[in-house]
Amino acid sequence: MRMAPKCAALLAATALLAGGIAGPAAAQAPKVRFGVIAGPPPIFAAIIGYVAAEQGFFKKHGVDVELKYPESGTAAARALIAGDIDVAQAPSALTINQISNADADVVAIWGMPHSSHVLVTTDHNAECKDTKGQPVGIDVIGGARANSLRLILASCGLKLEDVQQIALPSTATMQAMIADRMKFGILHFDEIPVIAQQGKPVKIVKRLVDVNPDSHFLVLTVRKSDLAKNREPYVRFMAGFIETARFINDPKNADRVAEIATVTTRTKEQAKNALEFLNPLGYWPANDDGLDRDKLEAVTATMVKVGNIRPGKMPVSYDRLVDRSIWRDAAAMLDKK
Repeated sequence: MRMAPKCAALLAATALLAGGIAGPAAAQAPKVRFGVIAGPPPIFAAIIGYVAAEQGFFKKHGVDVELKYPESGTAAARALIAGDIDVAQAPSALTINQISNADADVVAIWGMPHSSHVLVTTDHNAECKDTKGQPVGIDVIGGARANSLRLILASCGLKLEDVQQIALPSTATMQAMIADRMKFGILHFDEIPVIAQQGKPVKIVKRLVDVNPDSHFLVLTVRKSDLAKNREPYVRFMAGFIETARFINDPKNADRVAEIATVTTRTKEQAKNALEFLNPLGYWPANDDGLDRDKLEAVTATMVKVGNIRPGKMPVSYDRLVDRSIWRDAAAMLDKK
């Protein structure tokens, strides 16, 4: 994976910070390999991992976290199943499909219920219906942005088959829009200023949170069999994660969070603007586990409806999909401290 020098340097520095606990305690600290979505560049949703590492929240709770950098949520989900990482940031819909279709040995322990995906265009006269027959930039076929595109198109009477899905890294989608090779793309909110700064102001056609309030964005997944063997490392990991979410949501930390978020190649100002949009959405839940039953069951129903759960396969139940005890025990650990 090629990255800009600044991005690579920041990732390396963060990896060192995440590497462990100094001194004799290091040998006893349980180790967890956490796959944060790396892009390139890392998506804004992934900054919670970088903030946790930079601020020492994992270390504080006695867990040695090594950051790994899969290129997408889909890649992270596959790496978890393959045993290459221990915790993945994975698209909610993909996780539902993996368990429903193949009884994948994964379970969700925390979630991001609100997507920052938006359908944007460089044609300020275009509407949602004007995407018909047009190329639209996504991440990967069947990935998180493709699922968001499908839901947005449905709100204006179109299907995925009505557009040309162009699978590209987000940077390539933005570059194609700047160069007028593509007029439409599914982006994260924080990616919009990058195009605008290149002299190509974009128009938000539709926001996923508006057209489909029952959508669910990402989940943190772990191997179910690992939880059965040893829960403690995951509880400690989650304690650090909860503390990080609270840190991000606190306005007085905006400068520090924005500074760390420059790993995404956003400027500090762009990152602060993104935080002002995302935190009120509850983008990184700080006071609950983000595993909303109604939302996740709605996503499961949609996956059945569109055929992503194969005929004859039993859609995953909510109780099989999630393990809420990890968050509860971690929150109790924090309250005790």
